[in-house]
This record gives sequence, structure tokens and C-alpha cells, in this order.
Amino acid sequence: MSKQRLEAFTDGVIAILITIMVLELHAPEGASLASLRPVVPTLLSYVLSFIFVGVYWNSHHHLLQAAHHIDGVVLWANLHLLFWLSLVPFATAWMGEHPMDSVPTAAYGALLLMAGIAYTILQARLRSIAGPGSALHRAVPNNGKAIFSTAMNVAAVGLAFVRPWMAQVLYFVGAAIWFIPDSRIERELKG
Repeated sequence: MSKQRLEAFTDGVIAILITIMVLELHAPEGASLASLRPVVPTLLSYVLSFIFVGVYWNSHHHLLQAAHHIDGVVLWANLHLLFWLSLVPFATAWMGEHPMDSVPTAAYGALLLMAGIAYTILQARLRSIAGPGSALHRAVPNNGKAIFSTAMNVAAVGLAFVRPWMAQVLYFVGAAIWFIPDSRIERELKG
């Protein structure tokens, strides 16, 4: 099965998600720097979500560069990932409008967690199709960074009910961890 339609569809969905997120940003009421203060939480939520979606787009691109074949399970796994990513604009707006509230902050973290699980399922299926000796299998081993990131998101969801701002800091740390893409796939494809 060809992977080009999957890549094009995913790119389109992610582009729409980013567009929806930016449309949720509203200009401040006034023209002074002080008038920016009320929109800072929403803007920070947008920045976090933009990085979050960008990391998934980048990782997805690299993952499919190394994959040579896909199947129906991959299509469903990809849709599973896109389902969770499609909720990002909602969670971003909710957390941005209620930055010091536990439930929106915890829901955002739960979304990060579910998207991570969905990506892991997609990655595992592509590795399975490629086989143990493939470049994809060598380039994407079981990842300690993913395990750490998952644990951090679980902790942040719990922390959201105690100190929402601390959970949000953990979300930014998690985004920073993934901001620099893993170069193993590129090295494996070149080598």
C-alpha cells in the first residue's frame, strides 16, 4: 500500500489544526503593552500547542520517511493519532481561558498522554511491518525519552489538581525535550 496519501492527509489535517488554533487567538482590547496581559495565558497555550503539534508533524514525517510499506492497521493507527491531535485546539483554548484551573490543565495533559500513546502505537506497527533488520527498526528503537515523557505527562496530570501552573511548566519541559528531533532516522537513511 502506498504511503503518499497517508502523508498528504496527515499534513492537511495538521495544517488545519494549526490554522484553527491561531484563529482562536484574539487581539487585546487596547493598544498598550498592558492590554496584552489578559491574553498572555491564551498566547502561551497556543505556543505550547504549536510546538506540540509541530513535534508530532516533524516526528511523523521522519517516521514515514523510514517506512517503506503501510497497511490498513497503519491507516487506523494514524487516524487514532489524528483524532487526539484534532482535540488540541479545544484543549488549548480551554486551558488558555482557564490557566489556573485544574480540570482544563489536567485535560490538556491527558490529551498529551493519549497522543503520545497513539503515536507509539503507529510507530510500533510501522516497525513491525518493516521487520527487525530494517532501517526503521534500527533507527527507532524502544525509546527512553518517550518513556520519560509519558511518565512526566502522567505526573503533570496529577499535579494539575494541586498546582496547575506546575503542570503547565512540565508540559513546556516535555515540549522542549522533543523540540530537537531525533536524528537517528536521518542517520540510518543516509548510512
